[in-house]
Amino acid sequence: MTLRIPIHPLVLVVLSVAVVFLLHNATFWSHWAEIFHGSLWRGLVFAGAFFLLCCGLVSVFAFNWFLRPLIAILFVLSALTSFYMDQLGIVIDREMIQNVVATTITEGKHLITVPFVLWVGLAGLLPAVLVLFIRLSHRGIVTSIWQNLLAFVLCVVGFVGLIATDLKGNASVLRTRIDLKSSFQPLAPIVETFRYGAMITRSAALEFNEIGLDAVLSENFKASERPKLTVVVVGETARAQNFSLGGYGRMTNPELAQKDIAYFDNVSSCGTSTAVSLPCMFSKFDRVNYSYERGKSHENVLDIIQRAGYRVEWIDNNTGDKGLAARATYSSVTYANDPEFCSEGECLDGILGAEVARRLVDIQSDTVLVLHQIGSHGPSYYLRYPQALERFQPACRTADFSDCTAQEVTNAYDNTIAYTDKVLADLIDLLAMQEGLSTSLIYVSDHGESLGEKGLYLHGAPYFMAPDEQTKVPMLIWMSDGYQSDTGANLECLTAGPTADYSHANLFHTLLGMTGVETSLRDPDLDIFDTCRKTSNG
Repeated sequence: MTLRIPIHPLVLVVLSVAVVFLLHNATFWSHWAEIFHGSLWRGLVFAGAFFLLCCGLVSVFAFNWFLRPLIAILFVLSALTSFYMDQLGIVIDREMIQNVVATTITEGKHLITVPFVLWVGLAGLLPAVLVLFIRLSHRGIVTSIWQNLLAFVLCVVGFVGLIATDLKGNASVLRTRIDLKSSFQPLAPIVETFRYGAMITRSAALEFNEIGLDAVLSENFKASERPKLTVVVVGETARAQNFSLGGYGRMTNPELAQKDIAYFDNVSSCGTSTAVSLPCMFSKFDRVNYSYERGKSHENVLDIIQRAGYRVEWIDNNTGDKGLAARATYSSVTYANDPEFCSEGECLDGILGAEVARRLVDIQSDTVLVLHQIGSHGPSYYLRYPQALERFQPACRTADFSDCTAQEVTNAYDNTIAYTDKVLADLIDLLAMQEGLSTSLIYVSDHGESLGEKGLYLHGAPYFMAPDEQTKVPMLIWMSDGYQSDTGANLECLTAGPTADYSHANLFHTLLGMTGVETSLRDPDLDIFDTCRKTSNG
């Protein structure tokens, strides 16, 4: 039954925006307090301007039959996004909307915690239900149109007028403090959703471009009698700061420390999320020049390697290949029926080594296997490693970080890194035993992770403001003696000098070099061991 006393639709707009403004904007108010510290009047004027802007935008849709469902949706949407903003420091931008769209049920279920359910229920669903029972005063369609438009115009004029009271200062805030704009509910998620939709629409109309049409296998690779097997391991959410190979105080890489590898401790990611970094790192574009549209409309390095004669297969234990293996062989082991590695309903990364072992007997030609890890994906770090291998204790064993201490969260995360260490070391041992193959391996993570530093958790922060914990990733290369002998590569040369600064942009060119693919697209300066290959050849 609806409430007996009817209210004007535009009054409901103002009241609803006020509720969202006050209830769902803790992060916005936190940034606001920092920016306008010591200038309360300026801050109130600025906030008033944004309040009017929101009222104006919602008033356009203030038709009796449409308004209540719209406001109900806004309440729920604002409750959802505000929880992750306030609790985890996540910023809602276009890339975050892209991440949400790409998230699977298996991945997303770990984000649904008891505090999340309580907050969304009380601050989102409850007011949404109440709004649906409000009785609105009747207006004819003509009256509704002119009143709504008048309200919109007045609100926009008010917004401009308030901003103009300190045009220089407010313009500077709007231009430089993207974190403030990105935290404003309900406007930010709505705007970014439209931006994401526009990006998808643009990319769908683009012409697809083949690249590396001149790709051929180099003479020294052709001369080798043994098939080459290059294993590319794409890590997930591993940050360089927690790799003991790079100086971390805890021994998180005890097994890799015993291997003959080249480790690179200053590598920058292309993005702070899988949806961005994964397609970017296999593309010909660096971070500055990469875009979703360019990634979707161009072939990637796997296409070029396959064109040169390799067999390419992608084995996934994550949320998919983001289209990178569209023209190669693809298989997923995320839901494999394997009691050793998948007893918890999600498969541990150890299954990737088992998948490689199964394929070894059938490899008769040059092959690239791409292994996409679940790695250290949070917030349920405790599900990413066998409990029997829990080195650092006590570890946080819940997706709700508020139930754990900062040290317990770090312990759980470090256990995922230690398990990745074992997975990689076991892969290297397996490849080293293949005397009939020339084997090599390269590992690099897609992005890092925040573990509470500066109030941030997980990943996905806009790159301009992302901390090093989200952008610095580990990378390593291993090559068998047979591979080095057959191809002229020299692993020792890689570790002889000081470690250079690299990025995901190096992967495209390094993979071409590791597989011996010659093409005009390969930039020797970006191929990590190009100089070392020349040294070994004299």
